[in-house]
Amino acid sequence: MISLTSPVETWAHRWPAGLKLAILCATTVVLFSLKTPAAQGGALALTLGLYLSAGRVFATSGLRTLRILWPFFLVIALWHLIEGTPATGMTIALRLTTAVALANFVTMTTRLTDMVGVAAWLLTPFRRIGLSTRTLETAIALVIRFGPLLAHRGADLAEAWRARSPRRPSWRIALPMTILALDDADHVAEALKARGGVQ
Repeated sequence: MISLTSPVETWAHRWPAGLKLAILCATTVVLFSLKTPAAQGGALALTLGLYLSAGRVFATSGLRTLRILWPFFLVIALWHLIEGTPATGMTIALRLTTAVALANFVTMTTRLTDMVGVAAWLLTPFRRIGLSTRTLETAIALVIRFGPLLAHRGADLAEAWRARSPRRPSWRIALPMTILALDDADHVAEALKARGGVQ
């Protein structure tokens, strides 16, 4: 499994996880209130400035991860071109980019244990009535870690395919990708069992 926290120390690393997550939620709500491509473009420009404020190395590493969004852009663009609403498609694509970039920024500047700690605090009312929240906390941690891990697995498979064939990989890597995901899940399940499981 990979660590998602950037090794490049920035000013944002010193901010509390709860505060960063609260700002992320509020900012996402604001993004949905912006209805024009120009407004969404401005929000994206501010987000890029946020990355650059943390240094060139951090910004390069963080923005590189956004390349996985291009298939979604393609689908959105084609759909809205067919519908005759390209401006709406551009607005949605820019909103998606900004939201994911902001979430990625928070993930890169926040330790996983701190994120799980925030989740545990939010779930305190459920523990007070006798419900165990350990399973949900573990699930949140696994989702945060496994998302980028699977993206890296897919990128590696695509590179391996391109090294052996002139054709695009497309759907052809779906089966090996599924097998790798199941294999990773099996290893994680065995590790959890070895540590007593999740109660």
